[in-house]
Amino acid sequence: MLTLAGLVLVSCGGSGPTPLPSPRASASTSPTVAACSNQTMLAKWTVDQLAEQVVAVPVLETDVGTVQAEVGQGVGGILLYGSDAPTDLGVQLKSLEASAPGGIVPLVMTDEEGGGVQRMANLVGSLPWAREMGSTMSPAEIESLAESTGQAMLQQGVTMDLAPVLDVDGGVGPNAVDPDGSRSFSPDPTVASNDGVAFAEGLIGAGVIPVVKHFPGLGGASANTDDGPASTLPYSTLQGAGLRPFEAAVNAGLPAVMVSDASIPGITTLPASLSSAAIEGLLEGQLHFHGLILTDSLSAGAITALGLGVAQATVESIAAGSDMVMFSSGDPAQVTAAIDAAMVVAVTDGQVSTSRLVDAVSQVLAAKDVDLCSKAALAQPRWSEAIERTRGIIPND
Repeated sequence: MLTLAGLVLVSCGGSGPTPLPSPRASASTSPTVAACSNQTMLAKWTVDQLAEQVVAVPVLETDVGTVQAEVGQGVGGILLYGSDAPTDLGVQLKSLEASAPGGIVPLVMTDEEGGGVQRMANLVGSLPWAREMGSTMSPAEIESLAESTGQAMLQQGVTMDLAPVLDVDGGVGPNAVDPDGSRSFSPDPTVASNDGVAFAEGLIGAGVIPVVKHFPGLGGASANTDDGPASTLPYSTLQGAGLRPFEAAVNAGLPAVMVSDASIPGITTLPASLSSAAIEGLLEGQLHFHGLILTDSLSAGAITALGLGVAQATVESIAAGSDMVMFSSGDPAQVTAAIDAAMVVAVTDGQVSTSRLVDAVSQVLAAKDVDLCSKAALAQPRWSEAIERTRGIIPND
């Protein structure tokens, strides 16, 4: 498991990466030194250390201290569950993050979609269901509402919102048959695109990372992946509707995408979260997305139905091209230990290349705005400073 000593960061010199040497340098010049980058620094980490950074562990927002050991081992994120956040959540998170190795704090994520899917409405205010927003508000109004919500989230130390839902759906869910329903902005792909991107841009304006979901679109899915196997509409159908909001999100430069656990007829019989055809082929290859790729829960029924535990599913997902995995059930200590062990075996056996794992962690660190080559690498990412300013701990400039 990861220890603090194992993550001591050493500056490569200067305030940023070392410039590349001239390709025409003569033999009499100084020996060529490889430019410092997060990748070159991560190449010195152990597989265990790398594996910790690609995992987000679940925790009740009323008891975040229960994952202090996991944060101390270097997990990449914590996923808050619950519906009534404590008023001192930000203080508790700040204390929890103090144990993060090398000052690389975890992403703190939750679901603030609106309607019945909110974890901290008592602190940030109630949001309408996405469908209500889509039918009653302009994109500009949605963006403004999302920004004010994001500001309240950031004040409590929450840095990532697993929203907006970009699925194109007109059903009556969310329920066991329809995972979306009112979580979707609209059954019209143009409205879903415009409103979903507006919500995401509002969060960005507040300094919170949006995660658009559930790629490639769960609208019209055969079932709810929380409960068991499900498939999206056929790829040929998605091209004309369900994929369009995700194409808009990529074109807008949005930073993160959650991949669903549903299979995609015409693309893959595997859950998309485990499929290189879905992640590397469709999301990265065809849509040209190059940001952070997260999975939906790898403890969901669609995954366990394949006989996979979270650890092996993590190996398969990272191998397929995802950068960060989540799970919603199981003891975090036991699950992260199993993931570490499985990843060591996978790298040794060649199922996951070291370069693939380094690339995944590089994306996680980029989302956190962490530069391992900077002398400031030991400091916490910028969002922590923003929180301190809002609390008056450090003065505004």
